Amino acid sequence: MLVRFVLGETRLWKVVRIPSTEDEVLRQPQRELMALKEERTQHINRMKGILASLGLEAGINGTFPERLPALRQWDGHPVPALLQERLRREFARWAIVQRQIPDVENAEARMVRDDQQRHVEQVRTLLSVRGIGAQSAWLLVHEVFGWREIGTRRELAALAGLPPTPYHSGQSQREQGISKAGNRRVRAVMCELAWIWVRYQPDSALTQWYRARFGSGPGRLRRIGIVALARKLLVALWRFVDQGVVPEGAIVRSAS
Repeated sequence: MLVRFVLGETRLWKVVRIPSTEDEVLRQPQRELMALKEERTQHINRMKGILASLGLEAGINGTFPERLPALRQWDGHPVPALLQERLRREFARWAIVQRQIPDVENAEARMVRDDQQRHVEQVRTLLSVRGIGAQSAWLLVHEVFGWREIGTRRELAALAGLPPTPYHSGQSQREQGISKAGNRRVRAVMCELAWIWVRYQPDSALTQWYRARFGSGPGRLRRIGIVALARKLLVALWRFVDQGVVPEGAIVRSAS
């Protein structure tokens, strides 16, 4: 197969570009931030679940340990001592994560402000588009735009697992949904950005296309349409970052 590929059968194999050590390192801060936020949610859910088993509800913030002894069950009894100890240990782990999240976010903010590297310039470019925040911009640059060699929009959609998978056999023809064979982080953030885009870029051509085709349909049809919009939006953002082509009708802020 290698000989056939070298002799010209280019469709036999696909060349995969593995990220360099530097590119892989650049992906870690954003992945760490996502992991920290997920871990924070897990700690909060555990504490709320323990309280819910006693019929109690309390907000989780810095004053939780001081408020814990004052909580009372339906019969007036306090939270059992063993559960209070567990809740305090869980809170201590939550507090560590809660302190680390701003550290990572502040480091990224300082890079956006002061750094002149190419990948940071790409982040600034994405941040100039209304509706795109720091976390989405960093993720898209470090997972896709920063180091991958993208040839066509089809390749880009495949990287995110967003292309459709039609089924054709004889007289049977149907859609099987998207492939989901790409980067799950990019796919998730693009679906979120698609909903945000419809809200914050109402006059853009992409939003007008979505509303004309799916806006008046039932909820299921709108959810299917938002995936199609996510695919189109990913291509539009790639062209904006790579070629400077502003998405038609989109609101772009000044560099300042």
